Amino acid sequence: MPCVLAIVWSIAATASPPVPVPVATTPEYPATCSQAYLPLPDPSCQPGAINPDVTQDTIGSTICVAGWTRTVRPPVSYTNALKVRQIAEYGYLDTIPAHYEEDHLIPLELGGAPRDPRNLWPEPRYDTGGATAADKDEVENALKKKVCAGAMTLAAARAIMATDWRQGRAPEATR
Repeated sequence: MPCVLAIVWSIAATASPPVPVPVATTPEYPATCSQAYLPLPDPSCQPGAINPDVTQDTIGSTICVAGWTRTVRPPVSYTNALKVRQIAEYGYLDTIPAHYEEDHLIPLELGGAPRDPRNLWPEPRYDTGGATAADKDEVENALKKKVCAGAMTLAAARAIMATDWRQGRAPEATR
């Protein structure tokens, strides 16, 4: 049986980021979602979903209120179980849940659906194609500020996040 090269992460005793270390292993199950889109999710598995309570007309009483996302964020018990299932669906050879953030494709900060699996995926915390989960978080926060300041529509910000959040770093995303 041929071996497949997997990535196992060793974390130094310091606060440095994980360092990939190649190790031979075999996958336990076939993937149903593709890793080919990383640092984005497979759009056939996670196309995104929105919270119907958040509209352009309601942003002043929802996403633009400090602390609002805490009122809709799903419990860790839900997201951790989903993360484990989705790590398997993506066929990640590194199956350590702590190496992934169960992330909302359309973030809660922009009215993404809190518990819909179509909007949640196990985003690697490590660099995948020049981007990390932390990079996406920066874009989410910047787009929310623009929406709440009236410099961008909610629909435009959601479209960026649903298609390719990396566009949010580009100058044309400031509209």
